[in-house]
Amino acid sequence: MRRRAGLVGLALAAGLQAGGDTAAAQDSPPAALQAPAPAPEIAAATELATAMAGRATVLLGEIHDNPRHHRLRLEALRLRLAAGWRPALVMEQFDRERQPDLDRARLEQPGSADHVIAAATAGVRASWLWAEYRPFVQLALDYDLPLLAGNVSRADLARIRKEGPGAVLGPELVAALGLDRPIPGDIVTALEKEIDRGHCYRAPPDLLPGLARSQAIRDAWMAHLLRRHAAAVVLLAGNGHVRRDYGVPRWLPPGRGADLIAVGLLEAGQAELPAAAFDRVFTTPPAPRPDPCAAFATPPGGGR
Repeated sequence: MRRRAGLVGLALAAGLQAGGDTAAAQDSPPAALQAPAPAPEIAAATELATAMAGRATVLLGEIHDNPRHHRLRLEALRLRLAAGWRPALVMEQFDRERQPDLDRARLEQPGSADHVIAAATAGVRASWLWAEYRPFVQLALDYDLPLLAGNVSRADLARIRKEGPGAVLGPELVAALGLDRPIPGDIVTALEKEIDRGHCYRAPPDLLPGLARSQAIRDAWMAHLLRRHAAAVVLLAGNGHVRRDYGVPRWLPPGRGADLIAVGLLEAGQAELPAAAFDRVFTTPPAPRPDPCAAFATPPGGGR
């Protein structure tokens, strides 16, 4: 049953200042990630770390541009690592075809998160707040954790649309993931609604099925990595990916649910989510940002 971690909103309300460069992988982490966390934030992280303890598979959601979410997850993960846990770390921010670059960069400069990020994102349009994700990469290097590329890139998805998933993933993996069969209808419907909402209800309706399928393929790939590292693994991904009702857990074998925890990191003021979405929910103040819907033209009479 989902529990809202009430103290987290209080603990982080004064919390972290939004910051960090949006582009360069080599930038230093924000000062908030370098400085020791205040005691209330440690209390919140301890609550999350306690919830993670004893679970082989931990799914940690996020709103990508909220520094409080990154700080909370980082401190909780540090606590678990200090206690001796050694999970694999799956990151949505790295594209699957760049896994060889990740592995090579670790051998070249074993302690440099900047080098790993630069090698694994070379030639890719900057889209992630790498200043926020760099500390997680550094943790993986410091503790010698497997670091796995969790995303199916746009290039791969474009090829899948033209040639089918077997052209990218291979027929055996496609069959193992269940992508050789129609995606369950409730997953497609839920993803279409969520994608449309994320586009301020301005997404062309004819594009929604393809976008939903792309999201489901990404979820299936992440689930594949979790299965490969079933003994101990953490997934860092957006809240939509970690949801139990239509995200990555739907692509795991039924027996994996008992040792899995799906944690949603939300913002105050968000619409209430179904109880089945997450096992635990932590709520923080919203990150300052422009109105994401301002860029969408609104026709007379409002939205559809």
